[in-house]
Amino acid sequence: GNIYWTDHGFNLIEVARLNGSFRYVVISQGLDQPRSIAVHPEKGYLFWTEWGQTPCIGRAHLDGSEKVVVVSLGIAWPNGISIDYEENKLYWCDARTDKIERIDLESGGNREIVLSGSNVDMFSVAVFGAYIYWSDR
Repeated sequence: GNIYWTDHGFNLIEVARLNGSFRYVVISQGLDQPRSIAVHPEKGYLFWTEWGQTPCIGRAHLDGSEKVVVVSLGIAWPNGISIDYEENKLYWCDARTDKIERIDLESGGNREIVLSGSNVDMFSVAVFGAYIYWSDR
């Protein structure tokens, strides 16, 4: 098994084995304040959120190849990100818009607002079965 993480200070996404061996940089170019990561090992996808000058949600293969932006409009501070493996949906929460949204995992289409609050400052989101869990500050 592998573990992926973001390094905010150096704008990197890295991977290593669970025991810390075979550590290497997966993505080092074109990132601006990466925040959160979600991995879909079966489909071979890595998703991440970025705050930066142009907030977005990105996707790449697990080796960092074929990097694309899947969401760039209507987001400001995308924090947590989570995958619904049964429904093939990608969820994220935004601390500025106070929303949890989702899209189709593969196409990036069918964007929906799942939850909208006010002054919630959403920090993380997780999806399991029929439930959505989130934290705020």
